Amino acid sequence: MSVQLTSVGVSYRDRERSYIALSELDLNVSAGSFVSIVGPTGCGKSTLLNVVAGLREPSSGQVLIDGTPLRGLNRSAGYMFQQDALLPWKTVLDNVAFGLELQGVRKEERVAQARDWVHRVGLGGFENSYPHQLSGGMRKRTAIAQTWIRDPSTLLMDEPFAALDVQTRQLMENELLSLWTGSGKTVLFVTHDLDEAISLSDEVVLLSAGPASRIVGHYSVGLPRPRNLLDMRRLPQFREIYDAVWADLRSEVMMTYERTAATGGSGGVL
Repeated sequence: MSVQLTSVGVSYRDRERSYIALSELDLNVSAGSFVSIVGPTGCGKSTLLNVVAGLREPSSGQVLIDGTPLRGLNRSAGYMFQQDALLPWKTVLDNVAFGLELQGVRKEERVAQARDWVHRVGLGGFENSYPHQLSGGMRKRTAIAQTWIRDPSTLLMDEPFAALDVQTRQLMENELLSLWTGSGKTVLFVTHDLDEAISLSDEVVLLSAGPASRIVGHYSVGLPRPRNLLDMRRLPQFREIYDAVWADLRSEVMMTYERTAATGGSGGVL
């Protein structure tokens, strides 16, 4: 499904002050595309995902899903957070099947689908293991299966691999691309890692320093697919895209640092 944000603004207010997280933000994500959102800390990347998920209503503007204004939760979307949402008292198989259980899918069918997904993400033999018995990469594989089994048309991913070591992270990125290729699913992927953003995406979108973040850059990633993420970072085209994005991202990072220093480190928004 396509995702469109039109003049979206998000404001917060507490007892002491108000804060503008996003301002007049326009974004068009084509159906089936993979778009990464980057920007300095506190620029509102997670807020943007929450708006698309329907977890936060914009203060102004609107979100369109396939041209229809979003009202309430975006039930066509699956959401992967940085911290997985695995239930510690459930096995891998039961965690993967849990979303289907909430949807009322009968037990035999949901267990069969869950077992298939457990094998698809390379966890065959661990169906009866509990989350505390899994490595970080295995927990992420479980979380991916838990999200994809519901067959969402849009995937919202908020730094899902940030806590993993470099080698496991690259394996999980390859796993994600393998599942996504040919699926027709739309992906909005938030990351602080510019290498990751370029490696995975069709387009990288840059948010400005907050407050009142807006989009200040669109960068098309014309690297061929399918991609071998272990090798592609050596390509001259990769370095050209990286340098172009980093030149603009660096300016926004420095602006964030200067604003934080000037205000004595007062907080912002994710």
